[in-house]
Amino acid sequence: MPPSSPELHPLSSPSEAFASIEFAWQRRPPDLELDALTDIQWRSDACTPGSVLCFQCHDGGPSDSELYQRYLADCPFAVLVTNRRMDCFDALQHKGLFVTPPGASGRLITRHCAASYPLPAAPWPIPAATGPNGKTTPVNYREAPPPPAGHPRRTVGTLGLALDGVDQGITGFTSPPLVELRRLLADYQDRADVLITEASSHALHQGRLGGLTFDAAGWTNFSLDHLDYHGTEAAYFAAKAAILDHLPAGVPLVTTSADVAARLGREHPGAPAELITPPAAEPVMLRARPFLALGYNRANYALALALAERILARSTKKLPAAPWRALQAVDGRFETFVNGNRTVVVDFAHTPDALENVLKAIRAAFPNAQVTTLFGCGGDRDRSKRPMMGAVVCRHSDHVIVTSDNPRFEDPQVIIAETLAGMSACPRAPEPIVDRAGAIRRLFDRLDSASADIPQVALIAGKGHERYIDRNGTKSYFSDQDEVAQNFARLGWTRG
Repeated sequence: MPPSSPELHPLSSPSEAFASIEFAWQRRPPDLELDALTDIQWRSDACTPGSVLCFQCHDGGPSDSELYQRYLADCPFAVLVTNRRMDCFDALQHKGLFVTPPGASGRLITRHCAASYPLPAAPWPIPAATGPNGKTTPVNYREAPPPPAGHPRRTVGTLGLALDGVDQGITGFTSPPLVELRRLLADYQDRADVLITEASSHALHQGRLGGLTFDAAGWTNFSLDHLDYHGTEAAYFAAKAAILDHLPAGVPLVTTSADVAARLGREHPGAPAELITPPAAEPVMLRARPFLALGYNRANYALALALAERILARSTKKLPAAPWRALQAVDGRFETFVNGNRTVVVDFAHTPDALENVLKAIRAAFPNAQVTTLFGCGGDRDRSKRPMMGAVVCRHSDHVIVTSDNPRFEDPQVIIAETLAGMSACPRAPEPIVDRAGAIRRLFDRLDSASADIPQVALIAGKGHERYIDRNGTKSYFSDQDEVAQNFARLGWTRG
């Protein structure tokens, strides 16, 4: 469902929404009639001359000049709402300009959305999941069991939008901006009974989930990530912990992480947090669903199960016996391709902690195998984690190929060099190959020439479900899964 042509809904009283906020700064042209505004938008290319454009600026992002040229100069919006004053305000003389105080933008947007995209009087239940790693999997596991007839489910997350597992398009966000999320809810309120959503730290910090109450919520784990945005580990944890603000009194936040539960107890005394234990790896389960051999996949399954039980407690419905039977591997999450004693794993792992988890799981599941890892680090993101990722991969791999992964506006060679800085402990020198397709081809050639007597496992990490390479502002089609399939065909391998 592309967000480029949203249905416009008249606002009942925009002036009331603006009156509810004491703005830090504003400039209102004399001829601006707030009640004549027609819609609220988060995309400049969707605006009309009657639009309110909600535009958040973040530290470390593009300059005000770039934002103006790219989004604002030719946009016909009537009112701009931002979270800080911008250098380009003098060039927007005939626009209404409103700067919200810290933490108030979500409240203003929520007030507008209540009129533009109203929710039903008895809103559908909303379970949510957060965590640096793994939140996509429980959201999609939660969707896996077939719904009772007439009770469809909507999912919103990293993998895009889905209705009962059927793809409905992408938003480009783990958690869409609040305007888009409310529009999606309003559009689907007659077609779905449950919304299952991921809650990213950015969304929680920026108020993108404003006005939503979660009937159940889970926190998978906590590790360092997104410090380029949050600044410190403490600020990152605090952003994640804001999910507590979306839970009604007495509803516990469930987690499979003892560390998360303990820290919440220290930093948020009185906040209900419930630690749950993943199920044992029963042989019948592993034969039918081998990806549940991984401890963190069973933890994600346990979290999804806990969320489902809390939602179903509101009704007379019950989970089916052995609900794991309905699970399917999630796109790009420990997705395996097997040929004889060779196993290729495609996984989205792109943080030090995620790489540590998936490589430990591989070592545990394939104790006698030679492990080769192919990975890269993203550009224009937290540079401090690059050598950390390299060091983690070295600890758990027999050989490493370092390549590109969404360099964005950075030089891929520089990214690789900063990654290699943490890889002095590799058992053999890592191979830097900038071109990702060429790197995957090299990986397959190594597997093909390896001794048939030694099991081989190759991890292709970082992109998972993504079907593009993001470089210099252009997203060109690219799929690790497609590359795997092409190399299977090139070498005449059959998939077992």
